[in-house]
Amino acid sequence: MVTLYSAQVTGLDATIITVEADLSPGLHIFSIVGLADKEVQESRERIGVAIRNLGAQPPHKKSQRLIINLAPADIKKEGPAFDLAIALGFLLASGQTRFDPARKLFAGELGLDGSLRPVAGILPMAIAARLAGFKTLYLPAGNGSEASLIQGLTIKEARTLQSVLDDLEGKRELAPISPRPPPSSARREAIDFSLIRGQEQAKRALEIAAAGSHNLLMQGPPGTGKTILARAIVGILPEMSEDEIVEVTKIYSVAGVLKHHGSVITDRPFRSPHHTASAIAITGGGSNIRPGEVTLAHHGVLFLDEFPEFQSNVLEALRQPLEDKFITVARASGVVQFPADFMLIAAMNPCPCGNLTNPQLRCVCTPGVIAKYQRKISGPLLDRIDLHIEVSNVDVGKLEEKAGSGSESESEAVKKRVEQARSRQHERFRAGGIATNSAMALRELKNYCRLDEASREVLARAYERFAMSVRSYYRTIKLSRTIADLDSAENISTGHVLEALQYRPKVEI
Repeated sequence: MVTLYSAQVTGLDATIITVEADLSPGLHIFSIVGLADKEVQESRERIGVAIRNLGAQPPHKKSQRLIINLAPADIKKEGPAFDLAIALGFLLASGQTRFDPARKLFAGELGLDGSLRPVAGILPMAIAARLAGFKTLYLPAGNGSEASLIQGLTIKEARTLQSVLDDLEGKRELAPISPRPPPSSARREAIDFSLIRGQEQAKRALEIAAAGSHNLLMQGPPGTGKTILARAIVGILPEMSEDEIVEVTKIYSVAGVLKHHGSVITDRPFRSPHHTASAIAITGGGSNIRPGEVTLAHHGVLFLDEFPEFQSNVLEALRQPLEDKFITVARASGVVQFPADFMLIAAMNPCPCGNLTNPQLRCVCTPGVIAKYQRKISGPLLDRIDLHIEVSNVDVGKLEEKAGSGSESESEAVKKRVEQARSRQHERFRAGGIATNSAMALRELKNYCRLDEASREVLARAYERFAMSVRSYYRTIKLSRTIADLDSAENISTGHVLEALQYRPKVEI
C-alpha cells in the first residue's frame, strides 16, 4: 500500500485528504471508497485511459484488485481534483514509478491524453497545505498563479502527467513558481463623478456610503442616472488590502469563476445580478454548495437594479447577511458559512410605470398598484438600508455645463476623502475586529459615538416624530459617525446628525 495526499474544498476551506492505494492479486476490481461522489467515481475511466496513453500498464488488468481509499471517510469527496493523486498512487503501487511522496500534495484533473486541466479551489488547498506542513504542491498549468500568493510552499505547474512523473523521478525538473505577494490593485476603468451632472445630493450620499460601507437605496424615474451612479462608486472605493485580496481571490477560486476575472482579484468586487436571479444564485447553495452573489460581493458592492422586481424570497434572504456580514447555507449535505460583508446599492422606480415623481410625465398607475409595488420591499429590509435618496431629473442647463479643468478627477478627490475617513475608522477599531462604522455593535456605539446634549435632543425628537425603529435609531448614529469622519471631526455634532436624518425614508417603516 502507498499513501499520497490531495485536498477537498468544503465551503471556503480545504481539508487534507489521504489517498491510499492498495494493489493485490485477485479478480479485477478498481474501486474508490471514502464517500466519493459520482464525479470522483468517474475518474476511474479517465485515469485508466490516461495511463494507457502514457505507455504504462493501466489499472484495468486481469487478476489484480486496486482499492483507492480517500480518508477521512466522513468527508464527502467531490470534483476531479483527485485524478492526479489517484493516478500517481496506482503507478507507485504497481511499481511502474518510484518517488518519495512525503510532504507533497497533488491536485489536478486528467484528460484522456494524460494532460492536466485546472481545477477550482486551489487557493484554499494551498493554504491548507502550508498549515499542514507540506513543502511542495503539484498543480495543473493555469492554477499556479493563485497558489503563489501563499508563502512557504514550492509550487510546481505541469501540463501533463508525464511531466509530473519526470520531475518526481528526477529526470526533468519542473521550474517552481516563485512566491509573490498580492499585486497592487489596478483599478478597473470607472465612471468619473465629473461626468455625472446635476446629481450632487446623490454623489454626496455615495461618498458617505463608501466611507462607512453603508447600504444605499436610490429611488427615481427611469433615465435619471441611478445605474450610472451605482457603477461610479467603484471609482471612489479604497484599494483592497493584501489580506482582502487573498480572501476575495479564495472566494472566486472556490466558486470556479476565477478564470473569468484573471488569476488574482485586485479590484473590489462589483456584482450586479439580474432581477430574475434565484435565491440560490444570490445566497449560495446547490447540491455541491457554492458561494452566491452576496459572497462574491464580499469586500465590495452588490448592486440590485430594479429592486422590487426581485422575487420576495430573494429580497428577504438578504436580511441576515446585511445584519451579520455572513450567510449560513444549510443543506442535507452539510452546513457551510460564507462571508458576506458587502455594501448594498439598490435602485428602484417610484411606481411600475416610473413616472410617479416625474413632473414632466403623468403617472398611469392606480394607488393600489403603486402600494402593491412598493410593498414588495418589506419594512425590515428597508430598515437595514442606511441611506434613502430621491434621484430626480436633471435640468438641461446642468447637462450642458462643461467639466471643470484640472489634473485631478472628481472621483479621485472624493476617493481621497473616503480613504481618510476609512483610515480614521481603521485606527479606531484596530483592536475591535471590525473595519467600518456600519459594522459597529452596541459596545462600539457606546465607546465611539458619544452625542452631546444638543445632538441627543435632535435625534430623540426625530425618533418620536418619525416613529423610528430601534435599528433605525442606531443606524442613524452610525451614519452620523461616518459624516463626522468625512469632516475629520473627533465628535459627532448636531450638523452631522441632521444630515444623517436627511437620508432616512420620508415615511418611516
